[in-house]
Amino acid sequence: MDNNIHIGPSGLTNKQPTLSKDGQNVILILTKYYHADSTKVLESSLWRSTDYGTTYSKLNLMPGTTIVVTSFYICPSNKKKVILVGSSINERDQMLFISVDEGSSFQRQPVTFTPDTLLFHPTEEDKLLAYCKDGTLYASTDLGRKWTLLQERVTKDKIFWSVSGVDSDPDLVHMEMQDASGGFLYVTCLIQNCSDKMVTAQFLGKIDHNSLLVQDSYIFVKVTTGNRTRHYVSYRRNDFVQMRFPKYALPKDVQIVSTDENQVFLALQEWYQTDTYNLYQSDPQGVYYALVLENVRSTQQPEESTLIDILEVKGVKGVFLANQKQDGKVTTVITYNKGRDWENLTPPATDMNGKSITCKAPDCHLHLHLRWADNPYVSGTVHTKDSAPGLIMGAGNLGSKLVEYKEDMYITSDCGKTWRQVFEEEHHILYLDHGGVIVAIKDTSIPLKILKFSIDEGRTWTVHNFTSTSVFVDGLLSEPGDETLVMTVFGHISYRSDWELVKVDFRQSFPRQCTEEDYETWQLTDLQGEKCIMGQERSFRKRKETSFCIKGKSYTSALSTKPCQCSERDFNCDYGFERSQTEGHRCFADFWFDPDAPPDDCHMGRSYESSTGYRKVISNSCEGGVNKQQSSKQHQCPLLPPKGLQLGIKGQMLAVAPGDDITFIVHQEQGDTSSTKYQVDLGDGVRAIYQNLTVTDEPIQHRYESSGVYRVSVKAENMAGHAQATIYIQVTAPLQEVHLEVVPIAGVNQEVNLSAAVLPAEANLTVYHWWIGDNMQPTLTLQNSLLTHFTEAGESLRALPGDPSELQQKPGSLQPKHPEWREDVGQVVTKILSRITGIHQDFLVTVVKPGLPTSAELYVLPPDQQPDKRSRFGDKRISSIIQAFNDNNVSFVVRGGQQVLVLLADPNAGYHGAAGGPGVWAVGVLFLVSIIATGSFILYKFKRKLPVNRNVYAQMHNEKEQEMTSPVNHSEDTQNIIQGEEFIDDDLDSHTLGLPPLTTATRAPPPHTSSPLTQGTGPASSVSLHDKRFLFARTLMHGSGNHSGVVLSITSRELQSYLSS
Repeated sequence: MDNNIHIGPSGLTNKQPTLSKDGQNVILILTKYYHADSTKVLESSLWRSTDYGTTYSKLNLMPGTTIVVTSFYICPSNKKKVILVGSSINERDQMLFISVDEGSSFQRQPVTFTPDTLLFHPTEEDKLLAYCKDGTLYASTDLGRKWTLLQERVTKDKIFWSVSGVDSDPDLVHMEMQDASGGFLYVTCLIQNCSDKMVTAQFLGKIDHNSLLVQDSYIFVKVTTGNRTRHYVSYRRNDFVQMRFPKYALPKDVQIVSTDENQVFLALQEWYQTDTYNLYQSDPQGVYYALVLENVRSTQQPEESTLIDILEVKGVKGVFLANQKQDGKVTTVITYNKGRDWENLTPPATDMNGKSITCKAPDCHLHLHLRWADNPYVSGTVHTKDSAPGLIMGAGNLGSKLVEYKEDMYITSDCGKTWRQVFEEEHHILYLDHGGVIVAIKDTSIPLKILKFSIDEGRTWTVHNFTSTSVFVDGLLSEPGDETLVMTVFGHISYRSDWELVKVDFRQSFPRQCTEEDYETWQLTDLQGEKCIMGQERSFRKRKETSFCIKGKSYTSALSTKPCQCSERDFNCDYGFERSQTEGHRCFADFWFDPDAPPDDCHMGRSYESSTGYRKVISNSCEGGVNKQQSSKQHQCPLLPPKGLQLGIKGQMLAVAPGDDITFIVHQEQGDTSSTKYQVDLGDGVRAIYQNLTVTDEPIQHRYESSGVYRVSVKAENMAGHAQATIYIQVTAPLQEVHLEVVPIAGVNQEVNLSAAVLPAEANLTVYHWWIGDNMQPTLTLQNSLLTHFTEAGESLRALPGDPSELQQKPGSLQPKHPEWREDVGQVVTKILSRITGIHQDFLVTVVKPGLPTSAELYVLPPDQQPDKRSRFGDKRISSIIQAFNDNNVSFVVRGGQQVLVLLADPNAGYHGAAGGPGVWAVGVLFLVSIIATGSFILYKFKRKLPVNRNVYAQMHNEKEQEMTSPVNHSEDTQNIIQGEEFIDDDLDSHTLGLPPLTTATRAPPPHTSSPLTQGTGPASSVSLHDKRFLFARTLMHGSGNHSGVVLSITSRELQSYLSS
């Protein structure tokens, strides 16, 4: 009957198994070993059985290579297809292992991302989604062999495949994602194309974080404005409608309990509640809600999750158990008609030993704990199963209230009408063969050898020694299918031992298959003996107590149903009504509700009925008889003023590019629409008037030709009143290129101006993020420039470029508004001076600044020789540079053949006059000479705390993050200057003309360059300097240099390269 298997290496702690049943005979077990102080998986093993767990073999996915498998997933529509998620031991290489033969063989598939969760399509076996912890979402249509990035900034666990029979396209994905402004949206897209342009925003406006839920025919979101939260529902993908709770419920939280049978069953915590919720039921559309039970106990769990003590009994529709907390006491109640009536559980007449129990109503009842198990391989405190209708087994106690640590075991085989005590301690339960065999193992922290089983619905129990050595039981696993009689007990002998798997086969206990003569009929009734439940009489069959046979795969429990005539019991209170506890359960209107008021969607020319206060219980199948829902009051719809007017953009965010086609959507929650005029102002001078706009769904389509922020408004007006809605839409050209501009060399604590420029220049309001030095918190500005200083040698500025792939340059007349133009001019001046003076270009840096008059700064770097205190005029390079300017030798030609002559403007620096003439600019150069008498500089490669080989991203408010490359073609000499080096000075004695003394020199980022720059690969060079001087030059030119800004932002992802100096 039993078979013991040892799997997994010993000597490791924090073991965790994952078990799965692929097919009729195959079991896969994944064992994982965690680090003692973290959730990191250190080692894993995969085991496979093809004989119901009699034997297991260890799978070697990559011989000779250590692979850590963190999880595996089985296709719900084809159990033969399995995907393992794994990585190399150092986590550098991420990979999937794909099997199409129940794990008999696996194909390795490397991936470029780190999957956190895989989500198979519910019906199409080769389609799946992969969610990563960084919020990215990928899709595959070939069982994980190829992947496509769908979206970024997606909320975890808020991703849903299309629902069959509700969504029109099986490839549709519902998701909650964050937009560029930080808000969250409910969007959908097809997995074939999920770019920003193809994403459709299904809800007008932003929603609360983590609020999207797609379940059956319903979609739920919530929106909080100020201190008020509104909940919205969409039924069968129609427009969202605000959910209508009793007016003064004022919900703090809403938890969906069930959405089956075209009705929403939810728990709502009202403003005065702390550890309880009220239960509400909806109409078929999920809009209007009526109270069915107050004060259901709730428990707050870690990570802000909430558990509510309500349990849907499987196998019999309409039956729920709930724990109600009143006056500090918790009692268990049951309903057979989906909450219309609730009753206390009837206590058993005797205990497990047959002795009479002195527990009589109304002071004593049976109470059950309704807790879920944290371990997925053991049952919760109450166990039910679809294949075993009427069979409920749970832990609880007898008395006037539920006692937390009193957990006797009770069982019922007639769906809660009568109960029997079976154990005095809590047990884990497993149903086999449609409940024909019930297995129980004590829930304890000590090792066990025995289990108990019953073949007569818990009336008698047999003790079985399933192992010769006591085992700490970690879980129970039944084999595939409800008809199985084979189970596996898994655990460990000690906390440092191998896994113990014990196969228990009950098939030998039964000599034959059951026949029709082995079954008997039982009829479902409530605690009062009423047979008509949910509008019908239901009969089930079960095996006779004296029959010892196997029910098998062909067994069905449901026998017959017979409709009943409708009675008062088949109707619940309608929205706005509550049930009286003193007047024969009559429904009466709340003080705030007017039963004769017209509905929100009432239109002139139509009629409506007053509510009688009753509505038929959803999925109730009674026929004829009483109809308490039928109203005799007919009213004509009056003209209602428009209310709840909403304006949004179909399928797009509130940031678009010029020339994009935009479709505006107008939605009106309340009021007449047939006789209402809608005045639309699109903000750019275009106005229009529409009639029946929200009824005909006539599209408002428009195209903005120019960038800007536009105020779009719609005013709805009829004879009864008016309403207005407004949104602001940002029209901005996509980012084409970003340039960071800053002097390449600055003294310690010297004020430095940082500026950024983008193309196109016509950008709208933008927030700038600046990362300076090692500070990981950015400085935020609304201007495209920032004044700062570096406090230590070697500090840097880190910034990000845009995507230059669509750059369209539009040069100006003489000085275009383009940083690359100024960079080219600076390189020309540097090369001319190098040719004239013989100074190598590596020691000259010319920085041309934007604006009028155009200015430039020339930096002379120290020569390659040992330092030695000398006069600032002792360096012959300075004299040769001054002479080059004085001799009018520094000149170049710009567009149109115009000559630019660079001359000295400071008389103290050797300039004795101005030059000018037709076609010649007057250029002045100001010398600022810095002398460092002693000390030495050492040139180092740029070394920051960020790892090497990282990616740079530009984060824009109007588009997804894009990886950037440099559009600038730097010369080899220029690259040597701006490759990101820093100077470190040991002992400096410096002076600067016209400036305070400098004690340390710091090399800042290179001028107006685009990132990432090509990083040098050669060794760090060391230069000993005799004289250290910095030469600054300013030039005057015509032109302008005003530029718009861009968000300069580094994401939390790994950075491949960066601007630095």
